[in-house]
Formats: sequence, C-alpha cells, structure tokens
Amino acid sequence: MTTVRMTCHPRHETDRSPPVYPGGAALPHAGEPREKRSPARPTVSGVCHGTLGELYQGPLRAAAAPDIALVSFPVDRHSWVHFTPGTDPPDPSVLAVKSATAARLFLDHYGLTLPTGLWSTHSDLRVGVGMASSTADIVATLRCLFQLFALPYDQQVVLAVLAEIERADSVFLDEFALHLSGRHRVVRRLGTGFGFHTAFVTEPGTVDTEAVSASLLEHYRRRGEEYERCLTALLKGFDSSDPAAVARAATVSATLSQEVLPKATFHSMLTHRERFGADGIFVAHTGCLIGYLFPRRLGAHRKSELSAFFHSLGYQCSFVQGGYG
Repeated sequence: MTTVRMTCHPRHETDRSPPVYPGGAALPHAGEPREKRSPARPTVSGVCHGTLGELYQGPLRAAAAPDIALVSFPVDRHSWVHFTPGTDPPDPSVLAVKSATAARLFLDHYGLTLPTGLWSTHSDLRVGVGMASSTADIVATLRCLFQLFALPYDQQVVLAVLAEIERADSVFLDEFALHLSGRHRVVRRLGTGFGFHTAFVTEPGTVDTEAVSASLLEHYRRRGEEYERCLTALLKGFDSSDPAAVARAATVSATLSQEVLPKATFHSMLTHRERFGADGIFVAHTGCLIGYLFPRRLGAHRKSELSAFFHSLGYQCSFVQGGYG
C-alpha cells in the first residue's frame, strides 16, 4: 500500500503498557532495563527503501469482509536517519511525528534511555503521494536505534511498533511480498528475482487512506472475483519468474483501481503503452503515482519520447529502477 497521510495513534506519555503485536499478543519480554548500555560507535545510521505504489492492491480473496492486501513495488530511493552521540539532549522535533513515536516505543520496550546527541534525517521519498515515506522513516529510525544500542535486529519488534502507529507497506523487507497492511502480516515472500525500469509521474493531490477505506472495501466486495483472478495471475508470474506476466497483472490491478480512485492520465497511458514498448502500468492505488513498467533500461531516445508524451499531458516524468536484479 502506498504511503499516504494516515492517522497516527501514539500512546499517551503516561501510558507505560507495553506495545502489542497484531492480534493482541504482548511484545516479548526484553529483560531488565539496560540504561548503561553504551552506543556501539560514534555515529550510526538506519536506512530504508520506499515504494512506487503497488503492483497489486486489493482483497486477499473474494469475501464478504475482505482484508486489504498489497504487493508493494520497492524503489531504489530511501529514507535515512542518523544519530551522533554528543553533549546536548537529542531534539525529538528533528524526527517526523510518527518516527518520534516509534523511537519512544522502542526505548520503552527495551527499557533504554537515549543518550545525549544529535538526530539528523534525509529522504528521497516524497510525502503523501504513495512512496511509503512515513513507514520508511519509521523503519529507518528503528534500524538506527538497533545500531545505536548494538542490539540484534528484531523484525517482530519492528512490526509491533508499526502496528501501534499506522497501516504499513512491506518496506521492512528487502524483497517483494504479499502483505496485509492492516494486520501487519506477511502472507507470502516473493523473492528478489527481477525488477523493472520505470517512467512515472506524480499527479496532483494526496489521498487520506483512512478516509477512503470504506469505499475501497465496498469496491473489493463488488469486484472480489476479478481481484482474485488478478492476484492469482500475479503470484503465478512471480512463481515462474515472468516479469511480463507480473506487469500484465499490475495493469489489471491499476485498471480495477480506476473505478474507485482514478488517475487522470491512466487512459492515455493505456492507449500508448504498446507504442512505448512498456510491459504494463503500475499505480499507487491510494496515492498519486502512475507509471510504465519496462523490462530493460531505457535509452536516451526513448526517454526523450516519454518525456515529450508526459509533458503533453502536463507532467514532468521521472525515471527510476524498481524491484530487484
């Protein structure tokens, strides 16, 4: 699922109850407070990639009460969080609100106190358009803290923290995955067998995921069988290492999304897809991104043609690699 503006529900500062896993299980016991633990080295960093929307967003299966399932489209763009121990108390305002909440939950869980020092951040990911920027910020913050306190990385802690804050894309994994965004559960890992080169644009506006959830779920109920066929074709493409089949299924998912959260450029892009030699179209289903999927790196002439096409539609396009390989 794409990252768009979502409602954050941080715990009150006086609420010292431990974070819980999705489904209600308490976080695993972390032992006694270890406030004397020293940082591993002077400066530490956490890094997390973002997404270009999704190759699929829809129900996991046709049902009266569908779950929102995603196959996020990882992109080679990132969020960074750095911590440099020093003499001044760390300024939490340097972090985004959700990242600061994640840091507090992490410290509460492990019984740790942040040393004096300096936070700093950087991101390639645009906010509110479908690049999983807030989830990537949270994961980068947690990875930085694991490094700072020389703790073994624990993905279950990451998932438990995310579950307290927001729906999430699967950017905490370095591979494709079928993932339930609300339940924070990985249904199936899909590997790193291939990637795509892309040309994409960002249409105006933002989408509030919470505000459109009811409309999405009703749409999934109406189109459950079509989504089930789409997801089956997508997973078959991954199983057979067939990126063209994956791209075709992504186009079907994008087409179904047009009925509830349409993209202005979709029909023009669909009409001209074969002209440009694209295998398919992807979108940020609850965001503003839309683009073409290509099997190979684009040459200068093709980039010029695509740039002129998107400019004629009123947009500046970008080129970036998504996926792996």
